[in-house]
Amino acid sequence: MQSLPSFLVFPKDGRLPHLKPRHVPLSSWALQVIVLTSGSLMNNWVFAFSVPLTIQIVFRSAGLAVSMLLGYLVMKKRYSLAQIAAVAFVSAGVILATLSRPSSSTASATPSDLGRYTIGVAMLTFSLLLTGILGVLQERTYTKYGPHWKEGVFYTHCLSLPIFLFFTSDLKRGFRGLANPASIAPFSEEALGSFAPYIPHAVLVANMFTQLACVSGVNQLSSHVSSVSTNLVLTARKAISLCFSVWWFGNGWNAQLGVGAGMVFLGSLFYTAATSRGSTSITPSPSQRRSTALNGTAATKKSKAD
Repeated sequence: MQSLPSFLVFPKDGRLPHLKPRHVPLSSWALQVIVLTSGSLMNNWVFAFSVPLTIQIVFRSAGLAVSMLLGYLVMKKRYSLAQIAAVAFVSAGVILATLSRPSSSTASATPSDLGRYTIGVAMLTFSLLLTGILGVLQERTYTKYGPHWKEGVFYTHCLSLPIFLFFTSDLKRGFRGLANPASIAPFSEEALGSFAPYIPHAVLVANMFTQLACVSGVNQLSSHVSSVSTNLVLTARKAISLCFSVWWFGNGWNAQLGVGAGMVFLGSLFYTAATSRGSTSITPSPSQRRSTALNGTAATKKSKAD
């Protein structure tokens, strides 16, 4: 809704408005929609499988390793030993954090809980792979067609809307849940008074605006830098989310999870230091080579004309 007005053309003869011509083929956006929606649904579904939010945040920070692996296999990029060591350090931290299971959930753990937890971790792993694939698709799209990130935000979200028709019952149940008194926690219902019933809806609206800012920022960033660098920035953001989750909501925490999370974020800083020294050597893709050749030809013609 926020992006639609900038993509509409209003004919002067009074005909119905229509969408502006696209810079990127619809098929490219459609493929990203499938990957993006699948990963998003998987991330939300994980909450039903006994995986604490703290572990979810740390686990998703392993996207750096997935992006590097896909960059090596698909984008033909090459990385220095320092970068590989940093990502290995991050991966080890994620494994350590995943095996920790905060004390608040292990006290009453049962085999069924552990089974659900294992399924949840498997879903996180699959979602992590989808996120890495999405990063590669975005990077290839922006490299080939230009940094049209606003078009990407609009079409990937617009084309994903029909998918949610299959989740109508879940959406209705979710909206009914907003009327549940427990949904205003950790606020005090007495302190909120007559405003209490509206607090969950206000939080939902606030969440929509923060999501809009986040999605726009991430797409704009991914249109200018590599998917690995984008994941690095997201890792820093997840560190803040983790601290806020533990402080505000009191989510489970233990020493092993703390060490694992520390390894993840410290490894990300190591990767930043290695990259800032210009240690990444990227093999140009065919589209990049064509672009370079065209630029070189244009420069030669301009030089001759001068």
